[in-house]
Amino acid sequence: MGFILWLVAVVLVVTGIVRVVRGDLAVGVILIVVGLLVGPGGVSILT
Repeated sequence: MGFILWLVAVVLVVTGIVRVVRGDLAVGVILIVVGLLVGPGGVSILT
């Protein structure tokens, strides 16, 4: 389960960075924050 959360977190953060670079700052920041919260080093919303 930890690997799946890590993978989802990486996808969210990378997608957030791409959105910020393309100019969609609000959605990008939200995706990055959610990715950091879901990741194994963050506060997992599933545990």
